[in-house]
Amino acid sequence: MDYGKLELHINELLTSRGISKNKICKDLDIPRPNFNRYCRNDFQRLDAGLICKLCHYLEIEVGELITYQPPEK
Repeated sequence: MDYGKLELHINELLTSRGISKNKICKDLDIPRPNFNRYCRNDFQRLDAGLICKLCHYLEIEVGELITYQPPEK
């Protein structure tokens, strides 16, 4: 059964703030390949620590980073 999916808005947030992926990965000590998967919304599980790091770094609330997409009918 399809319950929908979570979508991360990392690319949009980085672009709007003029932050490169290299910079945020270096600043937050995140492996670039892992970060790229999150940027592509190619993940099975979310790392709560990473979500906290991103929210703190970007000074945003979780709802600005993650949205729920219901299943298509």
